[in-house]
Amino acid sequence: MTRWNTSHIPDQTGRSVVVTGANSGIGYVTARELARRGARVVLACRNETRGAAALDRLRTEVPTAEAEFRKLDLADLSSVRDFAAGLDSFDAERLDLLINNAGVMALPYRTTADGFEMQFGTNHLGHFALTGLLLPRLLATPGARVVTVSSMMHALGRLDLADLSDVTGHADLSGLSSERTYRRWIAYARSKSANLLFTHELSRRLAAAGSGVVAAASHPGYAATNLQAAGARMEGRSSAERFMDLGNRLVAQPADGGALGTLCAATAPHMRPDSFVGPRSGLRGAPAPSIRAPWTTKDAVGERLWAASEECTGVRYAFEGRGASALH
Repeated sequence: MTRWNTSHIPDQTGRSVVVTGANSGIGYVTARELARRGARVVLACRNETRGAAALDRLRTEVPTAEAEFRKLDLADLSSVRDFAAGLDSFDAERLDLLINNAGVMALPYRTTADGFEMQFGTNHLGHFALTGLLLPRLLATPGARVVTVSSMMHALGRLDLADLSDVTGHADLSGLSSERTYRRWIAYARSKSANLLFTHELSRRLAAAGSGVVAAASHPGYAATNLQAAGARMEGRSSAERFMDLGNRLVAQPADGGALGTLCAATAPHMRPDSFVGPRSGLRGAPAPSIRAPWTTKDAVGERLWAASEECTGVRYAFEGRGASALH
């Protein structure tokens, strides 16, 4: 993967792709480059105005693109179910690539439509449910992949058995029990740690079922995107926002660079299951295998997170053959 760039993306003609959070930043670049190589792409976005604008922009930049916008709010499980059910009109059976990219960062305490802490509910639970509901298409498609976007910040937010010991119903899976004890950056890091644990456990279960679907993870390094700005703006012009602005000017790479890890994980031949791909330096540059925190490959923790995620979302994966489904 030395010096891997978008010129290495294989022909994607005939392949069907869903990219969450594709209205801007890394998600938009990912959708654009896959469309440029011939894929049929769904831009799955929460905001209809921004999603439609992104679609117009993509069609301008890639006139030959086969793309469409579909509304998806990962912070509302009913929206996730509606999105999954509505994909029949896009492609009734196959799905080659699911890019779990959308996310929120460092928000003040709030909850999803279903009562979960917003960052964990959006970044992990929404994507857990979406992947499970789209599992039949993935299993039915030779060479399919699921790529979930994590962050190097995952290392700041360990998830262990104690964090999950009291999970019932609408419990706060981030390990932060109330608004009073909420730490927004730790909550973000734990949601990104969960993304890696999910990838690990999904890879294990796919392998046990004899499936050829590859689950991998990526991270953008330090990329200047709307995700950073949105999180900081929620609580005014803070010192964190000023620090981000300085870092964006001096260190961060643009979204085009930040998307390379995702594109590599999604399209590079012979990608190994449970890979974690990001900039070689950790911050910017060509993609390469990345270091990950050791707890993100612990089977016991992955199993507990999986069980808790099933309980909270009501989505239970079934891996048996082409007729597999996610029960809900």
